Amino acid sequence: MTVPFPEPTAPAQSRAEVFCRYLAYFRAQFVAKLHALPAEELHLSRLQSGWTPLELLKHLTYVEMRWLEWGFEGRDVGNPWGDHRGGLWYVAPDETLDGLLAAFDAQAERSGTVIAAHALDEPGKPGDRWDSDPATLERILFHLLQEYARHVGHLDIVCELADDPTGE
Repeated sequence: MTVPFPEPTAPAQSRAEVFCRYLAYFRAQFVAKLHALPAEELHLSRLQSGWTPLELLKHLTYVEMRWLEWGFEGRDVGNPWGDHRGGLWYVAPDETLDGLLAAFDAQAERSGTVIAAHALDEPGKPGDRWDSDPATLERILFHLLQEYARHVGHLDIVCELADDPTGE
């Protein structure tokens, strides 16, 4: 699915809509880059840090869940760090691109529901996610945008090293 860049001049009904447009754009860019990579590249690490594109996909799924469901809403999500094993991102051998993309899409849906149900200035619920006062939804969304922008850039580097399309 092609999602247009959320031009700053495009009218929006709210700041929350602007955040959601950018999240949708970065998610779509990320997925497009994954689909552009040959299958063997999805399980391969080309960077010194050692992560694979599938591990990054699973990581971003968990990032949204950790920040919005576990952190902001204070919900019990089971294992909020299920994308980690031994301090590193982890994808089990039987996990596939299709399965991880389905989880990614489902998380995006849940995230949209959380965003729609709360005001941007609402603080998160106190809980294990926070060392101090919980952040507001707006600050969490700003953090998610920087996380996506950074990781889409990381995946762009992987695509370049794999001789695949880069950029937007």
